[in-house]
Amino acid sequence: MKLKSIILIVAALISVSAISAQPLSEPRKVNNPQITDLKNNPAQLPHWGEVNLLIFYADPDHPSQCAEFCRDMEDNHRAAGDNIYGLGIVNLKDAPLLPNAIVRKIAYNRTKKNGATILADPDRIIPDQWGLGDCNNKFTMILISKEGELVYYHKGEFSKEDEIEFYKAIEPYR
Repeated sequence: MKLKSIILIVAALISVSAISAQPLSEPRKVNNPQITDLKNNPAQLPHWGEVNLLIFYADPDHPSQCAEFCRDMEDNHRAAGDNIYGLGIVNLKDAPLLPNAIVRKIAYNRTKKNGATILADPDRIIPDQWGLGDCNNKFTMILISKEGELVYYHKGEFSKEDEIEFYKAIEPYR
């Protein structure tokens, strides 16, 4: 009986993980939210409606949760394309022990080195407005089509199966 319970729990966990890693069965319209830049000025997502947006939504107190996958993605260029614009958004609300000013400064210094676009979400606006649920302690990968539709998101670590699903999901948008 105990083994059967463990198998059922593991199957349920695998199902939940697979659901969060697959493209949405029905893309849903989302808006371009008002968040902030790294100097705490109001900002919105750049290139909204022009190209597809690949968003790396990161909790700064778990900065390297998917670092290996992101490095591999950058090295192999499988997510790159003329129709994709990648950017980072720092989830400041879910890192209460890290002062926002310090997190913004670290991110700003990184953008000066690598030219990346990084914005800040001081009030958990993105997950709340887009219905992503709890993103605390999770690295979240999000794909928004140029039509303003949420077509894919994944929260947390990426398994090999999750990586395969991600590349399948992003291919038509590159």
